Amino acid sequence: MAAGPTTAEQGGTVKRRGPSDRQPRPEGARGRFRPLGLLPVLVAAGVLLLAGGTVWALYGSTWFRVEAVKTSGTAVLTPAQVEAVAAVPVGAPLVTVDTEAIEARLREELPRIASVDVFRSWPHGIGLKVTERKPVLLLDKRGTFTEVDSAAVPFATVTTPPRGVPRLVLDVAASPSLRRFDADRLLAEAVRVRSELPDAIAKDTRVVRVSSYDSVTLELTRDRTVFWGSAEHGPAKARVITALMKATPKAGHFDVSAPSAPVSSGS
Repeated sequence: MAAGPTTAEQGGTVKRRGPSDRQPRPEGARGRFRPLGLLPVLVAAGVLLLAGGTVWALYGSTWFRVEAVKTSGTAVLTPAQVEAVAAVPVGAPLVTVDTEAIEARLREELPRIASVDVFRSWPHGIGLKVTERKPVLLLDKRGTFTEVDSAAVPFATVTTPPRGVPRLVLDVAASPSLRRFDADRLLAEAVRVRSELPDAIAKDTRVVRVSSYDSVTLELTRDRTVFWGSAEHGPAKARVITALMKATPKAGHFDVSAPSAPVSSGS
């Protein structure tokens, strides 16, 4: 049996395939391995030059160096005191200044500072934004006074007491409550009482006397006293003492240790 022809037969003639009968190659395939050209190389070189220029400008040039330090927010402290402790490296590249180290140094060496924000002020400055602690009580220590803030933190000793800040007397040497509540805890309780006083009474308070955990007495102007008891139920006691003083304005002693049964006496 004879093998079939290897070429197509049409009408008795043999048609052979030529170059024109081949399938065209897809257009995208022709330049698939074309060289990258100069454009990507130029872009990469430009990026490197820009990065190098930026590094030089920040670290090597004189354009962005520390020339000035500005302090804000001080009340008792002076800007000069703050800046001396901050020790900002004037002349150094601004980007190299360790702001966190400066903040830590200021808080450690100046306890009056409650918080401080150290920031770069481009192109040539460092800013020091200070928040000082404010005293709410003064611990009386035989001629000197230790200022205590609203977080019960003793932060500074002064010889002249600030105006309008009550003295705190911890008269607890013989108190049995010291077995459970040490002096720091009693200090915190005194601050808690002070913070919950109505504004009008706080303004008139001269002494906060603590004899034990549940024995806090306020000494007010015009020889008036308020027995507060413990620091518990402060808001209720604040409302009661306000009403009681209005109801008995000539009284000299007030007891709100049990706010549901307040007492006033004397004249």
